[in-house]
Amino acid sequence: MSKYVKDLVTRDLKRRLEGVSDAVLVSCTGMDANTTNELRGELGEKDIQMMVVKNSLARRATEGSSLAPAFEGARGQVALMWGASDFVSLVKEAVRLDKDDEKYSKFSATGGVMDGERLDQEGVKAISKWPSREEQISMLVGQILGPGATLNAALLGPGRMLNSQIKSKGEGDES
Repeated sequence: MSKYVKDLVTRDLKRRLEGVSDAVLVSCTGMDANTTNELRGELGEKDIQMMVVKNSLARRATEGSSLAPAFEGARGQVALMWGASDFVSLVKEAVRLDKDDEKYSKFSATGGVMDGERLDQEGVKAISKWPSREEQISMLVGQILGPGATLNAALLGPGRMLNSQIKSKGEGDES
């Protein structure tokens, strides 16, 4: 590949990766076209993009960006995944696909980058066990509403008891 073509490809990669700060590196070498197309369809439904790149060109394109550590030590052809609602959801999806040996046996999550820090394969698997953004919000809402519900029960409990006693007393006078 000539220097001119490499520069064109590098500029295109920079443009496509503009605004991406966290990503997962995966290997899908050896997958047939139909499986790759099916994989891209599944990822597209979850708003995840995947781009297969030659790592030396990706290294040139991401030089000086937060994605640069992801390509340190990478060899051959890799695929870069980014998108989803948050990084943890992206990692969970990559690890789920990695475990699916029946359908995607050639797919494997090899590393990534989060907040400018390089992640190895074990780091990616560890992050996949974290709660996603939606799960964190749900836990936070539960923690916020928990004390309120306890306070509500404490305030209404004696009132209900008093109400039931007054009602039973009132019914007793009628008979």
